[in-house]
Amino acid sequence: MLNMLRDITQAVARANSLESALNILVSQTRIAMATHCCSIYILEQHNLVLSATEGLEKSAVGRVSMPLTEGLVGLVAQREEAINLADARIHPRFKLFPEAVEEDYRAFLAVPIIFQKLVVGVIVVQQPEARQFSENEEAFLMTLAAQLAVVIKSLKHKATITNVQQQVVFNGVTASSGIAIAHGLVLGGTISLEQPELHCVDIDSELLRLKQAMQRCSDMLSAISQRFEREKSGDVASIFTAFQLLLDESSLGGEYAREVALGWQPESAVSRVSLRYIEQFLAMEDPYLKERASDIRELGQKVLRQLIEPGRLEVDPDKPVILVANEVDATLLAEFPRQKLAGIVTERGGVNAHAAILARALGVPAIVGTDDVLSTDIDKKLLVLNATRGQLLVSPSPAVVEEYQLLLDADVEKQKQFSAELSLPSVTTDGQRIQLYLNAGLLSGIASEIAEGADGIGLYRTEIPFMLHQRFPSESEQIDVYKRVLSAAGERPVVMRTLDVGGDKPLPYFPIKEDNPFLGWRGIRLSLDHPELFLVQLRAMLQAGGRGNQLQILLPMVSNLDEIDQTLAYLEQAFTELNQELNTILVRPKVGVMLEVPALLYQLQDVAKRVDFVSVGSNDLTQYLLAVDRNNPSVSSLFDSYHPGILRALQLAVDECHQYDLDVSVCGELAGEPYGALLLVAMGYRKLSMNQASLARINYIVRRVSQQDLSELLKIVLRQSNGQQVRTLLGQFMQTHDLADLINP
Repeated sequence: MLNMLRDITQAVARANSLESALNILVSQTRIAMATHCCSIYILEQHNLVLSATEGLEKSAVGRVSMPLTEGLVGLVAQREEAINLADARIHPRFKLFPEAVEEDYRAFLAVPIIFQKLVVGVIVVQQPEARQFSENEEAFLMTLAAQLAVVIKSLKHKATITNVQQQVVFNGVTASSGIAIAHGLVLGGTISLEQPELHCVDIDSELLRLKQAMQRCSDMLSAISQRFEREKSGDVASIFTAFQLLLDESSLGGEYAREVALGWQPESAVSRVSLRYIEQFLAMEDPYLKERASDIRELGQKVLRQLIEPGRLEVDPDKPVILVANEVDATLLAEFPRQKLAGIVTERGGVNAHAAILARALGVPAIVGTDDVLSTDIDKKLLVLNATRGQLLVSPSPAVVEEYQLLLDADVEKQKQFSAELSLPSVTTDGQRIQLYLNAGLLSGIASEIAEGADGIGLYRTEIPFMLHQRFPSESEQIDVYKRVLSAAGERPVVMRTLDVGGDKPLPYFPIKEDNPFLGWRGIRLSLDHPELFLVQLRAMLQAGGRGNQLQILLPMVSNLDEIDQTLAYLEQAFTELNQELNTILVRPKVGVMLEVPALLYQLQDVAKRVDFVSVGSNDLTQYLLAVDRNNPSVSSLFDSYHPGILRALQLAVDECHQYDLDVSVCGELAGEPYGALLLVAMGYRKLSMNQASLARINYIVRRVSQQDLSELLKIVLRQSNGQQVRTLLGQFMQTHDLADLINP
């Protein structure tokens, strides 16, 4: 049975269209289960439509349709569970569709196909004799449906995109609010197999170029295969191993080389061979063999990518663009010319991934989790990104573009309104002063205006300069960067966080491979394991701070008191060494810890004896309290900073810090959100650190509310049972105070 499941799953996964995938599915499932009939119904606008069958009348495909309230198939979708009947005819929900010619069938087994809690369709097997399908047969069909749910959902989505010349809407998850209108720049999109047929002059050099491209392709496939083997996913690994075999001289790899030897450029050779074999396989009658055409297509595109886009792309477009990619890493985002980046759209990634946080810091509209956007040819097409609604519009009509341009203009006016008060102190209507700080660290050189309107820099992410280097930056290089940061802030305080890599922030020259990186070797753990690197950073910070009181040092990912003690010992070592080397007396900076690991929440009395302040990292604290990997699209919807449990933890943190006379601030994303800032002020937080794009808006809102009103609101909020109820209450509060239009453009 396991081999059958694997064969069916792989065959369907390789299909390049929904129709061919469903035909393969019903054909091979009917054979595997030795039944007379197998059919699949796909949910389309609240109706289940017969989409493929082996055993019913073929002409009924697309014609038989039923709402969820009708028929046994509808009942399966309604209940979201399997139905196994010895004789379907005697069930009260049995409904006969004459056009399907299913009068002869009695035994009935159907299971729902569910993707992320939503029914995608129903798969049914039937037999003429009245009998109950066995538990093994039922388990087989349920396992098959579960394995194929994501594939069918993906192919179903692709099938809805028929002509990109007409307006097409892709839906994603908002990572950074805002609107952008620009042409698309696709990185890592599908490369067309239809390459120009061009002859080459130097056959030997072109053969070498082809060989190098195939080797890079083989190395990549090998790495992927090994990763899946390590993860005990041998079935998936075998797919990539099969691709490697196709690169052999005795297979397609040899065919590519022979075409180059005949005088064709490598791109043309790969195209010619691929298209020739695809045509041959598509002409075959056997559904399984026919689907091998998709293997040839995929391999051809992999080799072409190594020929056309070897290594990292150098990106500097002429005009602002909306960057479309499978995933955007923080390094690419930091290196991309800011004035040329209008928006970001990715297929993968979570709203609290590091790249998404950087997008918000840049004030760039961004959506993530945009299914199948790369499967459509949208490179250089006009796009409208409505990140506030999580939508990407491809080839919009002139009327739609005009409407969004009006929204953009209105938002610009709104920002001017906010900015007009940025120089005024952030004080509630009843006189409570709230200090607003900046989260910074995007560039190695920070312009002096970065601290304009802020009370200081509440979080300088030192990992960003590390990520932009090809090696660990030297002590003198770090001193130079840190001095510029301190200078940019004027006389205002600057909180510098020590190196915080790992999780979703890898260094290209210091790869960390872990099964669960968010619970692994990151933050202060890594620094303490490499004192030779940690001491260099501490020395650089101390020298940059010099004899002033501006610098404060923040320790990330602290999970126990020993880590604080070890860090303070290293800081004392660096301090003593520098005073001797420089023959001067440096100022000992304040030291704080990030409250991210929940365990530390219950040790704040002991923390207060060791450090000067606490900075709450709401992103990771939320992630760890809810046991949700914020980068995992399967569970990222469960990541909710407004979960009442999270809010109660934040209330406990500020109460404990006040009790033990420990200075406290919040530097996570929650502080830069209008709803989040209001709740934090209500709880008693007086220092909020946020991205520059949020600063003016939060200042504007805080100046229009009272601490007293917020305190009353908080009492009700903390009694709610879920995050949506909390948001509803906050929305009503904003409406009552004429602030609702400040949330979304």
